[in-house]
Amino acid sequence: MTIHPLRALLFSVATLAAATGAQADEKFIYQTNWFAQAEHGGFYQALADGTYKKAGLDVTIKQGGSQVNGMQLLAAGQVDCFMGYDVQSLKGWEQGIESVTVASAFQKDPQVLIGHPETLKKMEDLKGKTILISADANSTYWPWLKATYHLEESQARPYTFNIQPFIADKNVVQQGYLSSEPFAIEKEAKFKPTVFLLSDYGWSPYSTTILCMAKTVKERPKAIAAFIKASMEGWKSYLYGDPSAANALIKKDNPNMTDDLIANGIVKLKETGMVFGGDAAKLGGGVITDARMKTTYDMLVKMKLLDPAKVDLKKTYTTQFVKDIKVLP
Repeated sequence: MTIHPLRALLFSVATLAAATGAQADEKFIYQTNWFAQAEHGGFYQALADGTYKKAGLDVTIKQGGSQVNGMQLLAAGQVDCFMGYDVQSLKGWEQGIESVTVASAFQKDPQVLIGHPETLKKMEDLKGKTILISADANSTYWPWLKATYHLEESQARPYTFNIQPFIADKNVVQQGYLSSEPFAIEKEAKFKPTVFLLSDYGWSPYSTTILCMAKTVKERPKAIAAFIKASMEGWKSYLYGDPSAANALIKKDNPNMTDDLIANGIVKLKETGMVFGGDAAKLGGGVITDARMKTTYDMLVKMKLLDPAKVDLKKTYTTQFVKDIKVLP
């Protein structure tokens, strides 16, 4: 019997692949928490420079946005992991979403309060000010801020993500993201605002975490471990190497992103030790600790933002993946 040449070739390729143990890269989908920006740079860098591929992963980064609910996508199994917030994971368990924090790219939460330099010189000056906050703040940092600095509920007003009300009134304080609103205000209003990074004043949650469902942690531990390590290598390269490849991907996903905003983001990430500061300076990027998770858990319970009867802290995170990574700048 004569074997068709094409069939013979395909048979030979398949036989060679089997003999050498060649395997396709494992698909892995990571959902970000907002439109692409410098704060996502390490993940984009690992994608752009082939670090994920070297780790045996075929990674897709899906950018978030105002209409994207990452926790719902995660719970529905449409993404493998989500760029979250440990508070989201803790509160998710109250609603039956069994998500697990497996690493944290940021050792601090980039949440800031912004004021006019003439009227806001220290956190205690918040008393009597109108404070613009988002709806999400009511279930995260606002109760902590109110209790810590003895503020009144009546001081809070809705933040509409418009900086004009702040610029127009020196008695107004507004929330913001470390590298975003302060930069926009300085550029438009031509003055440098007072900026308080809440994590420097006792606000303890991690941010830009890697959140996966408990089922995924159990079934795909090798893929998760590879993704975390490659991501942190990406962050090291992005912050201390050449970020141009990642920035090109960021601007492709988010055409509204500008070079100056990206550059400002990188500066702020390095200045504040956002990625490789704190515990990460010794234990490696991505680290989460038992002590830090308990601090946040206890704080949320104390503020009555979390029901301890419904949330077992030990189920909401794991240090199994970050304890041996040791990616240092």
